[in-house]
Amino acid sequence: MPKFFVKSEQIKDNKIIIMGEDVNHIKNVLRLNVDDDIQVCNLDTQINYTCGITKINNEVIECNIFNQIESNAEPNIHINVFQGIPKADKMELIIQKSVELGVNEITPVEMKRCVVKTDENVKKKKIDRWQKISEVAAKQCGRDTIPKINNITNVKNICNLVKEYDILLLAYENEQVNSLKNELAIIKKQTNKKLKIGIIIGPEGGIDNEEVKLLKENGAKSVTLGKRILRTETVAFVLTSLIMYELGDLGGT
Repeated sequence: MPKFFVKSEQIKDNKIIIMGEDVNHIKNVLRLNVDDDIQVCNLDTQINYTCGITKINNEVIECNIFNQIESNAEPNIHINVFQGIPKADKMELIIQKSVELGVNEITPVEMKRCVVKTDENVKKKKIDRWQKISEVAAKQCGRDTIPKINNITNVKNICNLVKEYDILLLAYENEQVNSLKNELAIIKKQTNKKLKIGIIIGPEGGIDNEEVKLLKENGAKSVTLGKRILRTETVAFVLTSLIMYELGDLGGT
């Protein structure tokens, strides 16, 4: 069943009003009609509803609420992926798959070895596009929230955020000793609360030694992911999957 997001002000008297780009998607892409059913999630409350379409025009889609759905789509940990900005459309793939795997935020990071240097005039356009990709992915995989694409930042700013996280993991190809498994085992024993975890991933050229030193000095934990060096667009998937398995909602023990 197709899923769409609304805000609380769009729900009133057992009716939901859908506006904006979703109107065109429902009407002209999915070609749904009156009496067809859809699923709608309130972004403010994360409550889901099954609804029947009662009215379609060029401006709005009106729906009647049939019932409320119990949903358990969100993980019990909060993950922010700090991703060194890669070339071409790799960022779009990283966002799409990270959203599917359950991350809550993705923060693009300008690093010394980033090939792509983003002009100030186009940064907002990139964020807007990436946010739309996050929304589409969230609808597709049945999320109850749309993960936020934060503004582009840098390593120095990440260092100022360390205290906001239970752990900040730095995927570093030159780390020889400390493993992700070791760090997850430690934090798993420390608390039963909802964890907030940051993942730092370099661009295609990796993370510069000075950036690694700065991050580690400010509390980030450098971890190895094994004997093979992964592409930047692979690291987020691997880290998120392993974290979810051990600490989240994918069946780890």
